[in-house]
Amino acid sequence: MRLAVVLALLILPALDAQQVRLTPAPGRSLPQITDIQSPGDGSGRLMLVQMRGQIWIRRNDAVLDTPFLDITTRTAPGGERGLLGMAFPPDFARKQYFYVNYTDLRGDTVVSRFRVSVSNRDAADASSEQILLTIDQPFANHNGGQLQFGPDGFLYIGTGDGGSGGDPQNNGQRTDTLLGKMLRIDVESDLAQYRVPPSNPFVGNASYRPEIWATGLRNPWRYAFDRATGDLWTSDVGQNRAEEVNFQPASSRGGENYGWRLMEGLQCFVAGCNTAGLTMPVLEYGRGLGCSVSGGYVYRGARYPGLRGMYLYSDFCSGRVWGVRREGAAWVNRELLNSGRTIATFGQDQDGELFTADFNSGVLFRIESSTAPFFTPAAVVNAASNRAGLVAGSLATVYAAGVRDTAGIEGAASLPLPATLGGVRITVGGIPAPILSVSNTNGLEQVNFQVPFEVAGRDRVQVVVTRNGASDPVDLPLSTVQPGVFTADGTRAIIVDAIENRVVEAMERGRLYYFYATGLGAVSNAPPTGAAAPRNPLAQTRAGTQVRIGTTTAEVQYSGLAPDFAGLYQINIRVADNTPPGAADLVLAVGGAESTAVRVTVR
Repeated sequence: MRLAVVLALLILPALDAQQVRLTPAPGRSLPQITDIQSPGDGSGRLMLVQMRGQIWIRRNDAVLDTPFLDITTRTAPGGERGLLGMAFPPDFARKQYFYVNYTDLRGDTVVSRFRVSVSNRDAADASSEQILLTIDQPFANHNGGQLQFGPDGFLYIGTGDGGSGGDPQNNGQRTDTLLGKMLRIDVESDLAQYRVPPSNPFVGNASYRPEIWATGLRNPWRYAFDRATGDLWTSDVGQNRAEEVNFQPASSRGGENYGWRLMEGLQCFVAGCNTAGLTMPVLEYGRGLGCSVSGGYVYRGARYPGLRGMYLYSDFCSGRVWGVRREGAAWVNRELLNSGRTIATFGQDQDGELFTADFNSGVLFRIESSTAPFFTPAAVVNAASNRAGLVAGSLATVYAAGVRDTAGIEGAASLPLPATLGGVRITVGGIPAPILSVSNTNGLEQVNFQVPFEVAGRDRVQVVVTRNGASDPVDLPLSTVQPGVFTADGTRAIIVDAIENRVVEAMERGRLYYFYATGLGAVSNAPPTGAAAPRNPLAQTRAGTQVRIGTTTAEVQYSGLAPDFAGLYQINIRVADNTPPGAADLVLAVGGAESTAVRVTVR
């Protein structure tokens, strides 16, 4: 029970990014590629969408001689018009139809369905078009154009604000128009027409078009779902000041307002704008770095594990490519490459490998990177508190992309802990670090390990993670103590009744309990690194330990390594009789350092 509790606490986000390279893919060039899609049918094909009105098949490193679909007579490409996007429904291999988004000869948006030829799976039947949705476009620009099926099986359609400059019709904020929105419709339940999902956020509100999923967009040219988590990333092209990237977690029920035209990026576009109720972008960049954001995908492929979990995007004008991840409570964005290319779109194949294309030259590129794990100093933390830093002998966590390819947790089977687990090896200051577990949960990867006792006394150490190659060494400070208390949910401490040996929701005054911690520093009778802590005599902390529950001090009966575990500390306490009942903060102090407060309940 105790080890399972500890493992459950250690699943937290991976962090940071690394540089990439663009490698030309074999095959002829196709200028003005607006979309790159995989049918997901096991055929290995990529569909290359040309603005001119054609879709081409790329297979076995070659582009076929005949287009998959040709609707050049139905669209007038140029500027921001033309054939702009396509999407394959779930189970396309059986259904053999797909969807496109284009502007017709009048410049209005058309979303339609086409069927694949019965006699030739490499050709669509152009006469089979079934128009599902049309949207009048008042101006020539800001047509959006992306189509994506969400994890829920519904079709998401990003629409621009109708064009011109400054959204003169205020379509981004109006709720009686489909312009300037993210739409969500059901095109699979009834092939005769689309339906509005009853779970859409504004169904039943007469002031809103029911197709609306989110509002306040200017020109969401490219957006994508994270295939591992279901999160939605939307890159919205700005006016004259800022480009922005928006994030919607998979748990969202829709209804976000991303701000346009009240705001552009993180600042007011309309003077004195009211930002109440608006969803801010996770990042923005200004005109010094580009002029038109092109959204990409979260990398979930297998070839370049160091990229996993990173959202890649670019700028059409500057060719810069960035990667962004969440780091703690903040979004961290780093430039990965200044390509000099005109990047309008990204794509991913069935295996999650990423592609992009130069809009002007038509060259298709593979996005490549290192195969070694990748992490940064902020990604090496106290296993309980998630604070950056290391303490000799204590459990720590490194959030590193590229340490486990498949979902799940591989834990050490026995003690002493192994130096290699799941093909992963860690050294701290050149000394092998015993590994407790390697995990991948919802696409987030981490390794839990014990910092070797042997590095005690050093000011700094270098950490290296090895799997399919060694990571770059990361230089880190070493602390004498850094107390942290394990919690069940990041807030509430896990408290165990010392008599009944069971986890409890509340503590009784005068009764004995214990909890687990990390970072309490040197101990007497220390075991070898990786070995189980002894029972007789116990390995007690050398620095004095205090526990406060609210403003009342608890009696500490034992502070030291948890017997039969490696790198884990245990604190045994008696709750004082005068402790006030109710919810309170528990703070662990050792050697002059205090833990982050965690919540407990006393009754």
